[in-house]
This record gives sequence, C-alpha cells and structure tokens, in this order.
Amino acid sequence: MTLPNESKLKNLLEQWPAGTVATSAWLETMGISKQLRLSYHKSKWLEPLANGAYKRPLDAIEWQGGMYAIQKQANLLIHPGGLTALAFQGAAHYLRLGGDKVYLFAQPRTILPRWFKNYNWGAEVSFYRTKFLPDLLGLNSYEVRTFSIQISSSERAILECLYLAPEAMDLVECYQILEGLVNLRPQLLQELLEKCTSIKVVRLFLYMAEKANHAWLKYLDKTKFNIGSGDRSIVKEGVYNASHKITIPRELAEL
Repeated sequence: MTLPNESKLKNLLEQWPAGTVATSAWLETMGISKQLRLSYHKSKWLEPLANGAYKRPLDAIEWQGGMYAIQKQANLLIHPGGLTALAFQGAAHYLRLGGDKVYLFAQPRTILPRWFKNYNWGAEVSFYRTKFLPDLLGLNSYEVRTFSIQISSSERAILECLYLAPEAMDLVECYQILEGLVNLRPQLLQELLEKCTSIKVVRLFLYMAEKANHAWLKYLDKTKFNIGSGDRSIVKEGVYNASHKITIPRELAEL
C-alpha cells in the first residue's frame, strides 16, 4: 500500500528534472509543505540550496538549473541573452566562451529571486532590466541535458550585445561576432529592429551589418526602422561616420 507522502514524493521526482532547482513556492503547489520538506530533508530526498530553493542530494546544479526554476516554476520573464546566448549557439566560441559571466535580461521592475542572486554559481551574474525589445520576441528553446530553458536567438542576442556596448561590451568584439553571423533570419531581424526602441542599437547594427557586407542585409526594409535624427556619440574622441551619424572607436572604423 502506497502512503500519501510516498505518492507525493514519487510525483515530485517524476516532475522534477535532474540538474534543476525546486523553489519552495513550487514545492507547495506540488503538495510538499514546509513540514514535509523537513521530513524529506532528513530522509535525504531534498537538500537546501539557498533560502527558498532546494536541490536533489548529490545533484550537480549549475546556473541553468536555477534559470529553469525561474522560468518554469516562478514564471518570470527572465532569460539569458547577449554573449551568453551567443556562446550557447556557437557564435562566440572563438572569443570569450561566455563561462566567466552570465548575462540575464528582463523587463523593468522584474526582480531576480534572492536565492538565485545570492547563490554562488561559479560565474558572475549580470542582470539587466530594459524594455528596448519586446518581452518574448526572438527567444529560442535551449536544451540542457534533461531540461530546456528559453534563451535569446542569435538575432536578438547580438542586439543585446550592442545595447550593452560600449560600457559592458567591447564594440570591436561585437563587430567580430556580428561578422560571423552569416545565417541570421531577415524576417526576425526585421521585426526586432522595427520594435527596437534604442536608436543607438539600430544605428550600430546597420553600420556593422553594412561593414560586414552580409547577404541577409538586402532583405531588410530599413525605411521602417526608427533611427532618430541628429548625431550620436557612442564613444568620446572616436571617428565620426557620416552615413549613420555615429562616433565610433577608431579601431572599429579601421577594421
């Protein structure tokens, strides 16, 4: 005869992918009360990861397993983007591998859970709240062993890199990455650039795409992009590009 608590544990383990975090709030929805969590902890079925989060004993947890809990259990619109997403998709393998820093993006006023923020993931986590692109546009499912998470597509991720430049991303590195993105999807790029509210990002992207002479560029309708008016000084003491009315680093202009 199966006891109620044993049925709950069996159900929990069936719905809890290995390598992922289980939040206290999600465990409550699974019928696992605080008292039951203490019992499972004593029985070595649960192990506290941080305040409000648990892992399976002996389970190796990386930040992707925490992101699974954020997206699938807490239903928060937070996603890995920028260089992190590009590295996952092989676009930045010849530069930084994205392992030393994790770039996360969300809309303004979104709060990164304290348990995720305070846990030592073995990598620096940078969390950016911005609405320069719509919430869900240009996200892909990325498989991580026994589970999947939503990350930025290459089309969205390169725009996120440009958004962080030049303060948190080097513009020459951004160009080198964009130069290798030969298979970007024009239809998705068109929608992203039309809805992009950062004039700096749109101008930099068009400048770099033209400089790289990508084949997909001819399929974009640039008349629908908001490029604003007037000059934009991206860096101080740089080189002025009259076509796009931007001041860029000399080393980028000379590539």
